[in-house]
Amino acid sequence: MTKLGRLYPLLDGVQLPDNLPYTQVSTWELKFLYLLGRQHLTGQGRVVELGSGGGGSTYALALGLRESPVFDETTGRLDAYDFFHVGKGTFATEKFFTAGTKPADGNSFLDDFRGRLEPFLPFLEIHAGDIWQTSDPDDTTSIEFLHIDIAKTARVFRCVSERFLTRLEPGSVVLHQDFAGPRLPWLHHSTGALLPYIEIAGPPIRSTLAFEVTRPIPEDVLKRISEDDYTLDEKLALISAVQDRIDRDHTGGIPFKSVLELAKAYVAHYAGEHKRAWSIADPLTSDAYLSRTRADHFEQLRKAYETDRAATPRVSPVARLKRLVGKG
Repeated sequence: MTKLGRLYPLLDGVQLPDNLPYTQVSTWELKFLYLLGRQHLTGQGRVVELGSGGGGSTYALALGLRESPVFDETTGRLDAYDFFHVGKGTFATEKFFTAGTKPADGNSFLDDFRGRLEPFLPFLEIHAGDIWQTSDPDDTTSIEFLHIDIAKTARVFRCVSERFLTRLEPGSVVLHQDFAGPRLPWLHHSTGALLPYIEIAGPPIRSTLAFEVTRPIPEDVLKRISEDDYTLDEKLALISAVQDRIDRDHTGGIPFKSVLELAKAYVAHYAGEHKRAWSIADPLTSDAYLSRTRADHFEQLRKAYETDRAATPRVSPVARLKRLVGKG
């Protein structure tokens, strides 16, 4: 059993407060965050949450740190990054506001977040805004824990790769909260690239994959990840390597091998290889979980393939025959 794996048997016994801030993270994931703070993290490196949203996950993690016998609130820090406002490109919901709806005079829920996290403000550092602007490119401080719930676009993931993954060391823990998202294949093939240097904790905790860094990650590997320097076929192979390591989530509800297969289709889709994307996705339409939860994904991939096919000039049988005769 891995070090992080020892937390799994403790999940059922965790009782979180009933008044946790609204969050889109499942109760299982909140319990795991609490246990990490309470049982595993020391605060010797930075504790970083990318994508704090309404504060539920931040609260669970901070509560665990407060109850930890080793975390020192006077020296330890929990960094919380988010836009902290709703609007195009933020992937935030109006439920992050205390009132449940956006006020007429603004779209920022930063004050709401501060109010909910008030007990932990002495060791909580809030970074509000675009992560490219709020993160420091010159910061080399080691990261003990990195919760990634912000990499919804390739642009943001590049920032995560350049400014946060480079600060991981042996012993660092990473949580990918969106690992069940096929439209975010950079999470999957980058994890494949890191496999020689990490240890996966165990089955994903609902949509979250947890792993611990066990060996120093070479600079050239991190550079290739941040620069997206892999061919389409290399990315597919890297995702296949991850499929060999994980199957279903710890509750048995999410079939990750199928989810990651659909992520491969998106690798091809983003590369403009729509026919290849649909050839990967089409067999998955019979998967019960994916057909129920990812119907919009299939529609997007099918539409791109059909549009591409319609735009491709068709060669008539006569013209094809003439070409064959000419070659002869």
